[in-house]
Parts: sequence; structure tokens; C-alpha cells
Amino acid sequence: MEIISKYFKKLSDHQIDAYKQLQPLYAEWNAQINVISRKDIDELYERHVLHSMAIAKFVRFTPGTKVLDVGTGGGFPGIPLAILFPEVQFHLVDSVGKKIKVVNAVAASLGLTNVYAEHVRAEQLKEKFDFVVSRAVTQLPEFVGWIQKNIASKQQNAIPNGILYLKGGNIESEIRPFRKSASVEELSEWFDEEFFETKKLVYLPLT
Repeated sequence: MEIISKYFKKLSDHQIDAYKQLQPLYAEWNAQINVISRKDIDELYERHVLHSMAIAKFVRFTPGTKVLDVGTGGGFPGIPLAILFPEVQFHLVDSVGKKIKVVNAVAASLGLTNVYAEHVRAEQLKEKFDFVVSRAVTQLPEFVGWIQKNIASKQQNAIPNGILYLKGGNIESEIRPFRKSASVEELSEWFDEEFFETKKLVYLPLT
């Protein structure tokens, strides 16, 4: 939990308590349904929670913003962001039903009323959102094809609506089709830990 407080110093007591609950909740659920790799569960706060919260270093969602988390797995980046932004609505989707079962259980345990989780493929969604977030579920061009229909035209944030995509490694070929509009942030600029040296946040406005 210390690593979260290191980079996010203005958390309320309620938020701190919620983040503290994540380790035991995910440890318990992971023993039943494997949603986080065994080697990563002990590094939950660095590799999953803080990694997810990198999005908040780039943009502070305004109250009323609607965010879609595609391929959420066990609830990342959606759950950590929902704790941080209680007045923002998060819709978490995954094509694997047992993962959504874990997301719903964690959200219920934390009392997160701003989280709605659904077992559905992104291509089937018709609802509109301000932003779509994800952690590297597929190549970016394919991802854009899935969700560009879901980006709302009305703006209410400091940056235009679009995709906020957490990726690692070499992404040159993926962003080539979007070079004129996409921006890439190095997570190592925000976080000191070695894990983040190759991690990036791709922002692609789609309005």
C-alpha cells in the first residue's frame, strides 16, 4: 500500500481503506479463480493497482464522465480508477464470465456503486462513453476497430474523448496508423520502479 501513497498523496481515509482491502480480496479470489498470475499476486500494488492508476497521472476525469474498461480481467484498470474517481461511472467488460464474477465480488466488497461489470464482448456494446481504457488486450489498430463506435461526441474533460491504452515494449508498428494523432507517455517519467521502465500509456483522441 505504501507505493500507492508514495505517488498519490491526497487520498481520503475512505480511499486508503479501499486500496488496503484489495490485497486480501484478490488473494482470496485468486485462490478460487485465477485472474492474476501467481507470481504477480504478491506484487499486486505495483504491477496492477499503480499500473492502472497511471491513467490518473495523465488525466483527472471530471465528475459525470463515463469510462469503459475493455478486457478488464480481474478489474484492471477499472477498479483502482473507480476508487480514485468516485463520481465517475465505470463500465467493466470481459469476454470471460468467471473474471466478471470476481470483479462484481470485489466491487461489492468495497461498496463501489460507480462500477458496473458485464460479461460481454466489446464489439457487442452500443453504449457511448467519454473514454475507453484497457491494458493491452490486443494490437491497437484492432482495438480501435472494436470500440471507435462507442466514443461519445460530447466533450466534458480537459482532453478530447478517446482511448487510454496501457502497453509495454515496442509499440512503433501499432501506433504507426495513428502517428498524427496519438501521443505516448513513458510511465517511467511518473514512477521510479524498474517495472515501469518499458511501460507506456497511449492516448488516442477519437472525436
